Amino acid sequence: MHPIIDTHTHLYDGSFDADRPRVLERAAAAGVQKIISVSETIEDGRANLALADQYPALLPAAGLYPAHLDLGAAEEMRAFIRLNRQRLAAIGEVGLDFRVVEDGHGRDLQRQIFGDFVDLSLELDLPLNVHSRSAGRHTVSLLLEKNAKKVQLHAFDGKAGAALPAVEAGYFFSIPPSVVRSRQKQKLLDRLPLSCLLVETDAPVLGPDARHRNEPSNARIVLEWIAKSKNITPEAAAEAIYENTLRLYGRWVEIP
Repeated sequence: MHPIIDTHTHLYDGSFDADRPRVLERAAAAGVQKIISVSETIEDGRANLALADQYPALLPAAGLYPAHLDLGAAEEMRAFIRLNRQRLAAIGEVGLDFRVVEDGHGRDLQRQIFGDFVDLSLELDLPLNVHSRSAGRHTVSLLLEKNAKKVQLHAFDGKAGAALPAVEAGYFFSIPPSVVRSRQKQKLLDRLPLSCLLVETDAPVLGPDARHRNEPSNARIVLEWIAKSKNITPEAAAEAIYENTLRLYGRWVEIP
């Protein structure tokens, strides 16, 4: 079977400190050969770089979670990304979150910060790993307005109708293991074409069971759901998803 790439995790998270090597061993045993670890702060971004030096399966990304409405922190993060451009697989996670930010001024500030990261993605030719909770249409609209090129929308929580313009633009959507318990994710998966799908876990959250820590080995569950949704074999799903991931992330996810 083709390798599975977990395209969105938080492997720097403290919940993995006690058993991170075993978590990665379980992932490898499940066929997960590469794992992208996104960041929410610059400290997370530094941790991702350090972990990538220690664990070859980890691919580091750096971004500022959209709840951080701090122009100074955003500028610092952009400088960090420029400095480490050759070591980063993606800019992320960045985006919009209208669940945690409800006031108009805060949302305008979110849009400004996110727009600057989109510009940086185009400048550096780095993929965007995008958060869009309760803001799917707004996120897609901004990406299209900015003419973003390399985009992954992670754990999209909107309707398929909001996703389809992004599909037409060539963007990708990653499905988490919570698809097993989320009717919204199941409906989205059924509507989206196979050609735009990726696999993620968002570990340590969005697992198949909300009561337990999620980890990258659960990416195989997502692959099985994709195969079921598209009425194809898991092998065919693995091949298609790997080719999609390769189109977005290139050399970072190539398996010799």
